[in-house]
Amino acid sequence: MTEIVKKDLLYKGKAKEMYTTNDPDIMWVHYMDQVTAFNGKKKVQMAGKGQTNCEISALIFKDLANHGIKNHFIKQIDSNNQLVKRVKIIPLETVVRNFASGSFEKKFAVKHLMKFDKPVQEFFYKSDELDDPFINDFQAEALKVATEDQMNQMRAIALKVNDRLKEIFSEMNIDLVDFKVEFGIDSDNQLILADEISPDSCRLIDRDTQKSLDKDVFRKGLGALVPVYKEILGRLEKVEDVK
Repeated sequence: MTEIVKKDLLYKGKAKEMYTTNDPDIMWVHYMDQVTAFNGKKKVQMAGKGQTNCEISALIFKDLANHGIKNHFIKQIDSNNQLVKRVKIIPLETVVRNFASGSFEKKFAVKHLMKFDKPVQEFFYKSDELDDPFINDFQAEALKVATEDQMNQMRAIALKVNDRLKEIFSEMNIDLVDFKVEFGIDSDNQLILADEISPDSCRLIDRDTQKSLDKDVFRKGLGALVPVYKEILGRLEKVEDVK
């Protein structure tokens, strides 16, 4: 591979910066030491947060690729930076829930961490201005956000991701409550997994203590966040199959 050089800032989100490179099909991703909640309404700088999420996401994306789940990850450059395939992001967040929590728990007034008989899948429209509202297939098609075929693919891939993540976190003595993933279309017109998979985008519960090991620690003011993320990274690095 030709040496990849970072060029222009293309996009700055709540947790990452995306830069173009000298290769039009490759993006440079910088994980920031910033944590946000409630669509950016709560925002704090935290040293070490970006590095930890960068390393967690790299390990998970590599593992998913090894299990046949195509994604945008290419390589980790250093502690806070990755190279990824350039994709056109589909503005739908795909959520998979194994237990009741968050908006599902509030919306339906069910018991916290009620276990579902099978995973619940939901789509949310990516829009900070609208607070990422829930969206169904008919609405997504009407708005030309995604096609029926794309949404079916996203659901199928998300369930495969769920199966593998549950295996990984089970070995870490953790229950995967729910998670959010995003998808994009690459230069070959293929729909692939993108964005990140980390404690920022998952809800994780320690099976022994029942304590949160994810961004809920920050959302709910339960303590220092970075040590929790480092705990996840430390356990993940001990999972034999994850290389």
